Amino acid sequence: VQLQASGGGLVQAGGSLRLSCAASGFIFSIKAMGWYRQAPGKQRESVAGISTVGVTNYVDSVKGRFTISRDNAKNTVYLQMNSLKPEDTAVYYCSTTVGSRTYWGQGTQVTVSS
Repeated sequence: VQLQASGGGLVQAGGSLRLSCAASGFIFSIKAMGWYRQAPGKQRESVAGISTVGVTNYVDSVKGRFTISRDNAKNTVYLQMNSLKPEDTAVYYCSTTVGSRTYWGQGTQVTVSS
């Protein structure tokens, strides 16, 4: 299983970024996917998740600003992030569980300047 996250960067507050996570090594279409983030000195937290049929969920702090989506033809999950805030600064990871093991991508840094 491999998860390759990309799309992070430096953006001003109010700006947008789209993260992508390319998956391989498993049957993507039958697995729920999630985005997590970890800010310096804080625990990793769940940001958004999407089921195999497209049902989504979000942490309260990003509702209305972030959108998770998936393209099963491309084995890719996305996180569209709008109206970014400095408190969104973190390393963002995509994740899935295959069997009894949870896999993580390498992370992509998102930095939002005020």
